[in-house]
Amino acid sequence: MIFSKAGFGGAVADFEAAVVAQDAKRSGKAFVRLQETFGQAKEADLLDGGPRLAAVLEQVPPGPRAVVAVLVGACVERGADAGCCAPGVRAGLRAALEAAAAFAEAWAATGGGPFPVPDAGEPGEEIVERTGFDAAVGWWTLPQWEMAAVALLNHRAVRAGTGGEREELLRLLTDVEQASGRQFRSLGHALRVLDDEPLVALHRTSGTGYALRFFGIGDNFQLHTLLADALIGGGHVKGHAPSPQEVAVCRETPGQVDTVGSFDLTAPDGGRLWNEGAPADIPVVDGVRLLVLDEPSYRRSWPAGRFFPGMRGDVILERALEPEETERWFAHVSPAKELTG
Repeated sequence: MIFSKAGFGGAVADFEAAVVAQDAKRSGKAFVRLQETFGQAKEADLLDGGPRLAAVLEQVPPGPRAVVAVLVGACVERGADAGCCAPGVRAGLRAALEAAAAFAEAWAATGGGPFPVPDAGEPGEEIVERTGFDAAVGWWTLPQWEMAAVALLNHRAVRAGTGGEREELLRLLTDVEQASGRQFRSLGHALRVLDDEPLVALHRTSGTGYALRFFGIGDNFQLHTLLADALIGGGHVKGHAPSPQEVAVCRETPGQVDTVGSFDLTAPDGGRLWNEGAPADIPVVDGVRLLVLDEPSYRRSWPAGRFFPGMRGDVILERALEPEETERWFAHVSPAKELTG
């Protein structure tokens, strides 16, 4: 058996050739080498290897396929072309979600009980007998597919390319989470990230309104800080403005910085929108997400930063609304509801 050159680049070439030839013995050895050599891989090999591995993902057996997908995601994190890698990872994620949903259904139909927690090995014989091999592997490897998919969804071009498929992936994920009681929070948030999304923010105390646009926001903690910078830091409304450092880590600077809340985020019906949620939770009114900014009801602090450290995000103030426009938007708004419990 003749192997290509040493290192990750050689391992990629051997694995690619073996998978295409359906040579299980050779692909198994190359699979081990992929994992052993990745840590010392040169940049050129990572840039070349990510798309090549993604292109053969569909031909890799279900178990190792998820590990290869993680390697693809790691290549993307180190500079490989996310757009080229996305189709293979997205198809694998969809298949894993469908299999995990089938696993949840079969698990319930064969007696239920606590769902098994995947470990570093493979699903045991008893589990496979209850649910079938493909379904068990789908459940077992879903955390790895989550890692791979999130690495790619950090990129705006990949998110734009999902189109209507993103809703289907979210539906499948919701089915799995509801059936199993297990949450895949990173994947859920990543699939719900909005880009170039219009937002109307109404500041209740001052009676003013603002048209904004945002992209790449992973959660409402990040949105909160960037809104406060745009409106309070920009001198449009009064309140606590975040520091430049707090704002920077919410845009693209690595790290976290302690911050203090500036608003209560409120839905048009008066209900609270929690920082732990996502901008996709903000209701759409007349085709635009409508958010009310109330005075903070109590002091809250948290580490400002990004839910997805590799995802660049921002909130852009487009203009202050005219009084007549603001009044029309406020017509959709109810008083803030009292918190109970």
